[in-house]
Amino acid sequence: MIEAEHLSKFYGVFAASRDISFKIHQGEVVAFLGPNGAGKSTTMKLLTGYLSPSEGVARIAGHDMSTDRLAGSARLGYLPENGPLYPDMTPHSVLEFFADARGMDGDQKHERVEAVIDLCDLSSVLHKPISKLSKGYRQRVGMAQALLHEPDVLILDEPTAGLDPNQIREVRQTMRRLGEEKTILLSTHILQEVEALADRVIVINEGRLVSDGPVSEFDPKGVGLDEVFRQLTKAGV
Repeated sequence: MIEAEHLSKFYGVFAASRDISFKIHQGEVVAFLGPNGAGKSTTMKLLTGYLSPSEGVARIAGHDMSTDRLAGSARLGYLPENGPLYPDMTPHSVLEFFADARGMDGDQKHERVEAVIDLCDLSSVLHKPISKLSKGYRQRVGMAQALLHEPDVLILDEPTAGLDPNQIREVRQTMRRLGEEKTILLSTHILQEVEALADRVIVINEGRLVSDGPVSEFDPKGVGLDEVFRQLTKAGV
């Protein structure tokens, strides 16, 4: 469902991502880890077609995101870090707007808007301006618009960044429900989310993939996830 094949992105002599390859199969929830500046967001943007790769191929559900982006995007829901929303609009009007942009109308539009409102628990803030919502609720609105067209694949970049513990718990609950039927690639700095949500961990450092395997095998020596992460991402690894 998600495939990176020798993906690289160069800015002059600087490599934001270098020769990254992995496959994520249907129904997997995969945590994507790395320190700040490691290339996580760049790699996610390459996978979604937001950026074009300097080398390699990104595929979503078999569609090359450089040459067949519209077909791939129809199968994809993307929530970037600090996802763009319109602060003067309400959650309901934003969802109506995105439904129109995706060509929905009539019963389909009504059913999908109501479905994501329920899934993301937005009913209590439905008609408040987005500018007045907490960051947790804004994240939920972003998640709702990413789910509006019933995508098979979700790519989520730091969905709990900057949230308080209660908001983190609420967003995690939403992601757990989604993980029962979606393929998810989740970028995070919070290692507890790896244990709570993921089946597998991919780690990148300095633009390169340094580890890829099941969560159950990520810490074989029992030294703790923090220590394993530190060892994998220290300079020069």
